[in-house]
Amino acid sequence: MWVDEDVSAWVTGLEELFGRVAGRFFRAEPRRRARAYVRGLLAPLADKNGWTLAEIAGDSTPDGMQRLLNATTWDTDGVRDDLRAYVVEHLGDPGGVLVVDETGFLKKGSKSAGVQRQYSGTAGRIENCQLGVFLAYTTPRGRALVDRELYLPKSWIADRERCRAAAIPDEIEFATKTTLAKAMLARAFAAGVPARWVTADEAYGQDHKFRSWLEQHHIGYVVAVPRNQALPAGGFATARADQLVAQAPPESWKRRSAGNGAKGPRLYDWAAATVPTIGEHTPDGWTRRLLVRRQITSAGVEPELAYYLCCAPATTPDEELVRVAGARWAIEECFQTAKTEVGLDHYQVRRYDAWYRHITLAMLAHAYLAVTAAVSPKALATASSRSPSAKSVVSWHI
Repeated sequence: MWVDEDVSAWVTGLEELFGRVAGRFFRAEPRRRARAYVRGLLAPLADKNGWTLAEIAGDSTPDGMQRLLNATTWDTDGVRDDLRAYVVEHLGDPGGVLVVDETGFLKKGSKSAGVQRQYSGTAGRIENCQLGVFLAYTTPRGRALVDRELYLPKSWIADRERCRAAAIPDEIEFATKTTLAKAMLARAFAAGVPARWVTADEAYGQDHKFRSWLEQHHIGYVVAVPRNQALPAGGFATARADQLVAQAPPESWKRRSAGNGAKGPRLYDWAAATVPTIGEHTPDGWTRRLLVRRQITSAGVEPELAYYLCCAPATTPDEELVRVAGARWAIEECFQTAKTEVGLDHYQVRRYDAWYRHITLAMLAHAYLAVTAAVSPKALATASSRSPSAKSVVSWHI
């Protein structure tokens, strides 16, 4: 029974999705072409480039697909806004978490917008690549990518002729990755995305301006920081995060799940402590905390520790901070699915605007998969059987 209902939901869902974005394409030809492009991204193809997408659409050449990305006029950001609204409508939850992270796109040559030799977490080393900063939205019902920005290094912005050759507008200025992240978060909250939390890795968490921006906007956060992160330790003293953790009594560590993974609950030992503020003010009634995750290891093996700075209303239980810390992995799952299932990284374009167009259509296809999985009859029937939240972590105080 569920198989027939699932097929019906897939067909209905795809029609609904295209109905939402149709008005962003100002003529019938690009509208049809975009529909074929997204259907191709959803097809079981090993490579999803102009040629293969054209072939599955019945075209003899990739010219039409290339024209859609490089020349045709359509509202790319409008499609992004529509897909964000689509995700919120189907996956939205007041306790939702917005996750910031970047991913690399390996490229040859030097003409693709923003490409240079730079560190790529995807490759785990310095490579010739482009870096995209993304925003994901995750709730108990599912997760999806909802915004994107292409990072342009200073070397690019300093060379305006090179920028023009890659169709980068003259008004585009250098922006750090955290600045791009703040712009995407501002758009999400302005659009009314229901989310109480933001989480991110060390690259963003250790940026004081990023954390301050979240606090100024009364946005709760759980962000990773390095072990040497300087924190107030009482009076005017400061201490490294790992030094503070060394003071934690054994009874403060409690084994809790950070959410379910492919092999079941992701269990770690957790501890938390209130962090005093010096010369700064959090929102009224809010506190900052240091949350620490300790890997479970066999006897004699030194466990790895991960450190998080948090800011939230003082009444927030530590179990909620653990949940949010665990939600950060949702964006990694989004990247993996978007790259393997809908060709997020399969593009063959050099232009700045073409990058946004391909990425946006790939995100649209990815959102369709996420929503379809969430609203399938089987998913709805089993939603009520999800595991209850873990009990609160015991805190120690500095």
